[in-house]
Amino acid sequence: MTRIERQAAGMPLAAMLAELPRPCDVGKKQNSKGHFIKWNGYKLHIDAADGGIPISCLLSSASLHDSQAAIPLAEMTNSRVCNLYDLMDSAYDAPGIHAHSRSLGHVPIIDPHPRGAVGKQMLRAENKARAAINMKPSEMVRYHERSTVERVNGRLKDEFGGRHLRVRGHAKAMCHLMFGILALTADQLMRMIQ
Repeated sequence: MTRIERQAAGMPLAAMLAELPRPCDVGKKQNSKGHFIKWNGYKLHIDAADGGIPISCLLSSASLHDSQAAIPLAEMTNSRVCNLYDLMDSAYDAPGIHAHSRSLGHVPIIDPHPRGAVGKQMLRAENKARAAINMKPSEMVRYHERSTVERVNGRLKDEFGGRHLRVRGHAKAMCHLMFGILALTADQLMRMIQ
């Protein structure tokens, strides 16, 4: 079984968290222009609510794929707040993640991942048909709210010290980032009441 399949099969949260890799290593991702970016260190996974309020965070090795942290984050968030939707990008398009979201009573709104040339062609045809009849399903309208978590990530990096860490070790890196998350949360709450 894959890690996502084991997590979706009912693994306890503590076991899910223990299974995620935590050592410092090399991460790599493709940016919007198609160029690869590499970094040494960790990756902070954030689950945010509307309004840019962080609810749950996980710190993992930089090499961990985002989808591996989706179910543990959903479990942590579910224990803290009552939410109705799980908005995720195409990296999270896996049957286990969809099923787990539904098992929590949420509506999974996950951008489909085009697998292979046939998948890409089908997505293009579907988008063309929707554009022709000017159809915007409610899930598509709601999906555009997903940019909230991108703004949270961006603000953490740019304004609250999340871009460059000057500490070593998982515990120290998590502490440094949680101070940034705490300050960011307070700032977002202050913006909401103004």
